Amino acid sequence: MDRGALEGIVVVLWETQDRVNVAGTIRAMKNFGLERLRLVNPAEWDPWRIEGIAHDTAEIVARTEIHDSLQGALADCAFVVGMTARSRRAKRALTRPRSLAPELLERALDAVEGRAGPVAILYGREDHGLSNEALDLCHRTAHIPTNPEHASLNLAQAVLVMAYELWMAAEGEAQPFRGPRREAPPPTVEFLEMLFADAERALWSVDFFKSRQTESVMRTLRELVHRSDLDQREAAFLRAISIEIVKYLQRKGVYNEAWEGRGSA
Repeated sequence: MDRGALEGIVVVLWETQDRVNVAGTIRAMKNFGLERLRLVNPAEWDPWRIEGIAHDTAEIVARTEIHDSLQGALADCAFVVGMTARSRRAKRALTRPRSLAPELLERALDAVEGRAGPVAILYGREDHGLSNEALDLCHRTAHIPTNPEHASLNLAQAVLVMAYELWMAAEGEAQPFRGPRREAPPPTVEFLEMLFADAERALWSVDFFKSRQTESVMRTLRELVHRSDLDQREAAFLRAISIEIVKYLQRKGVYNEAWEGRGSA
């Protein structure tokens, strides 16, 4: 699914009490590609202060809509999901964000392409959540599974969880990890043998083998290096450490020459 479908999703906050939660919501939206926010009767709305808390979100703040009623905020929406942490007596279509996200993106794509109204994700007040009357306007109810002993999430955290699942369904799963600054080929067997020889020499120089079997230690070191799947730069780095240990001890006049007598090259 293309991330462009996210444009068809609006986040609706009903009667928020704290501007910090609004700012946290906007920050979470920016992190995960959501740009449309509607506030219904917020206790306070100060764009300057909000942007001061949620840095680099001016475009979302400027685009935020303020509504006097929940019905007005949802009027043009074709699908509404109510987020709730409380169990309800009324039988409702209940689901979880991860399983719901792909469906929401499909519906949101219809909105982007002009075949339907937007998809709304509705959150209630910080103290009471969504009322039954508010949930009556929802097509689906979503619940974020949490520790049963402390189930209620902070408003901005709840927005972040849903936004994350939407982003993962839209693009996140396919988003590549950032590669290293410089790629390097794997080291050759010849180079690794030089690394092991220099490492053994460095270990002899600090008397590491005085109570240990040399072959056993070096075999363990070989296994560690092979399992690490080093590239050429990393192997060269380890070899340089071993070489510098020997050079330092030689400069200080405390180099242990026992290794030299083993006939190693």
